[in-house]
Amino acid sequence: MAVMRAWVSSLHDRATWRKDAVAGLVLGVESVPDGLAGGLLAGVNPVYGLYGYMLGTITGALFTSATFMAVQATGAMAIVVADVPQVQANEDPNRALFTLAILTGVVMLAAGLFKLGSLLRWVSRSVMVGFINAVGVNIILGQLNDFSGYQAEGGNRVVRAIDLLLNLGQAHSPTVAIGTGTIVLILVLERTRLGALGMVLAIILTSATVFVFDMQIDQLRTITAVPGSLPLPTLPDISIAFSLVVPAIALAFVGLVQGAGITTAMPNPDGTYADASRDFIGQGAGNVASGLFSGMPVGGSMSASSLVKAAGARSKLALILASIVMALAILLFSSAIGYIAMPALAGLLMLVGYRTIKPQDLRAVWKTGFTQATAMTVTFVLTMIIPLQNAVLLGIGISLILFVIKQSNRLVLRRWDFDAETGATREIEPPNEVGDSEVIVLQPYGSVFFATAPMFEHLLPDVGPASRNSVVIIRLRGLRDPGATFMRVMERYARQLDDNSCRLMITYADAKVRSQLQAAGVLLVTGNDSLYESDEWLGATIRRAVSDAEAWIESGAGSPDR
Repeated sequence: MAVMRAWVSSLHDRATWRKDAVAGLVLGVESVPDGLAGGLLAGVNPVYGLYGYMLGTITGALFTSATFMAVQATGAMAIVVADVPQVQANEDPNRALFTLAILTGVVMLAAGLFKLGSLLRWVSRSVMVGFINAVGVNIILGQLNDFSGYQAEGGNRVVRAIDLLLNLGQAHSPTVAIGTGTIVLILVLERTRLGALGMVLAIILTSATVFVFDMQIDQLRTITAVPGSLPLPTLPDISIAFSLVVPAIALAFVGLVQGAGITTAMPNPDGTYADASRDFIGQGAGNVASGLFSGMPVGGSMSASSLVKAAGARSKLALILASIVMALAILLFSSAIGYIAMPALAGLLMLVGYRTIKPQDLRAVWKTGFTQATAMTVTFVLTMIIPLQNAVLLGIGISLILFVIKQSNRLVLRRWDFDAETGATREIEPPNEVGDSEVIVLQPYGSVFFATAPMFEHLLPDVGPASRNSVVIIRLRGLRDPGATFMRVMERYARQLDDNSCRLMITYADAKVRSQLQAAGVLLVTGNDSLYESDEWLGATIRRAVSDAEAWIESGAGSPDR
């Protein structure tokens, strides 16, 4: 309701209305060939790409909190769709596509409703750089057939590209000329006052050339009929829904990552930043609407969002007007749309792919170290040779492995040493071995969880024949949920100390730590009197534990003679 009130108020502001109208017109006109190209990239009826753009844009505007977020099909999402076998080779591929869009929307809605946006931070930048750049290369390679006029064969885009290189003599020269001319015209016209509309004019000019000279080049109408009506509701195919869960999750992940980039990079006109979870809901609603009305999966498009903002948009009214422009184009100009030359669309997509590749990002990750560079390279290679739905999930797995490796290497153990006269505290390296009649205070720093537990155990001072009548105090004040694996290490160390007439004491701040110590059997070895709950005064608890440890040593309680 608040969004609706903002739109109504904007109608009374003529300056805002004019700027939104211009921005909506620019985005709407640009989205017609772009939407068709998105469908072509996905390997489906290009019209379904246009439907997805239209439905995603208006629905996203209604539900997102980001003023400029245009929910449209992205190149990365289209490539994922192109690798989904149910969509490309099914008894009813169209309904499979629509079902996939709806499932993708459901996953996105769940991510928004349960506020799972924080999970995206688990994805390593090296993995995303490898994935996005590989997507750019895949976009280029995927258009070579339409760009060259030669139907290359092979199991994946790389093999088909090699087949084309081996048969360059069979390429159709007029087709290559139209594709190349489209790229050149786009690059030239974009530098004029036309800006993004230069792309539209370039496709019109090259497609008109094909028509005027009756060139034997494929046009959109030769591969599909362009209806002059808006789509009717289509029910999903429940029977194949389960088989589409994995690609739906992959699509949702890619869309949400790209959408999150818009949320964090583009503040609203009032200077505030949008709610990521709310934007997830908007993208999910856009996908559900797209799937119900014969559209392909969509997500937050950085290029479209940047375009509508650069065109002067001040409110979401611009996005609504853009969808209306797309609808009018379908209703009034369907016949003309059918004459768009396929190599012209291929040229547009190859330019999109080229601009997706970021060599500076590749170099930056390469210089960060062997582990990051390896993760990026592996992700890039996998994205090139296996279906993207699997590459996305493998990329997530690689990110998690990198996180574990990184956190494991960051764990350190320090000894707290107290000056007897001044009471000052310093941190030094822990001893290699527990000695005789000494108090050792240890503080772990870094992430403490199941993966770092072996490292923590390795860092602990050894307990040997020389370890007698000593106390080791481990300070766990900063820990909240160390987990069962870590507690198992604590239990083993407590028993080693106890077997050698030594004692383990523990200070903690969170009640969960105490319950985990009890569950792991640590307290059965140490006793409850070896546990110290921290208070708000830093250092007070550890000093109390040290005092009790010194008293225990002086009493000779740990002496082998007693």
